[in-house]
Amino acid sequence: MTLNVEPLHTLHADFADLTLDEALIALRQRFDGRIAFSTSLGLEDQVITDAIFRNGLDIDVFTLDTGRNFTETYDVLDETRKKYGRPIKAFYPQTEAIERYVTIKGINAIYESVENRKECCYIRKIEPLNRALKGAQVWITGLRAAQSSYRADMGLFERDEQRDLLKFNPLLHATSGQLWGDIRKYAIPYNKLHGQLYPSIGCAPCTRPVAVGEDERAGRWWWESHNQECGLHDGTANPLRKAA
Repeated sequence: MTLNVEPLHTLHADFADLTLDEALIALRQRFDGRIAFSTSLGLEDQVITDAIFRNGLDIDVFTLDTGRNFTETYDVLDETRKKYGRPIKAFYPQTEAIERYVTIKGINAIYESVENRKECCYIRKIEPLNRALKGAQVWITGLRAAQSSYRADMGLFERDEQRDLLKFNPLLHATSGQLWGDIRKYAIPYNKLHGQLYPSIGCAPCTRPVAVGEDERAGRWWWESHNQECGLHDGTANPLRKAA
């Protein structure tokens, strides 16, 4: 498949003023290839999942089960499947890779070095994501500019050259208040940890509550300095592939 060559500025102009529902419907009408949405089952992703399922859109919804998720995250997955009656495909780490990592380095090697943590992220998240997105023309994400300084510089549409696809961030400029409004309006299942100062929820060993005034992603990999991304979105997937 060849990366879509439609100018980004054209897409930005055409989608900038659309509601989430309008944007997802327009996206499906505009692109004839496979569209995939990766959900971490957080607040943003639950709102997008609801819009996809509620509108009956032909968009694949999948999640990455790292094997170290919170129990509350699995509860949301189950509640969502039951509410909508639509499949959410789970992708898992390659068994041999994670067995080798844990055997050689230990189950909590992530705390020992940034390299160990990133290798774990690669095995548990990035490699499964690459498999999940294989053959997709467009990848929908729940990224928001308010989540971190890095994400503040992202665009509504971006080109993912590494995976040869177009990336769409429909909630980029949404506020948490708007998201909670949709959660209440459509009775969308949500992770109960959001009510315990967990605005961003990843693997249990890598996530803590945030303090008042901290960035939404400050609770992710908090023992490191200036690391708020695992490699899914920040362009470090290729170096990690070599390291793994």
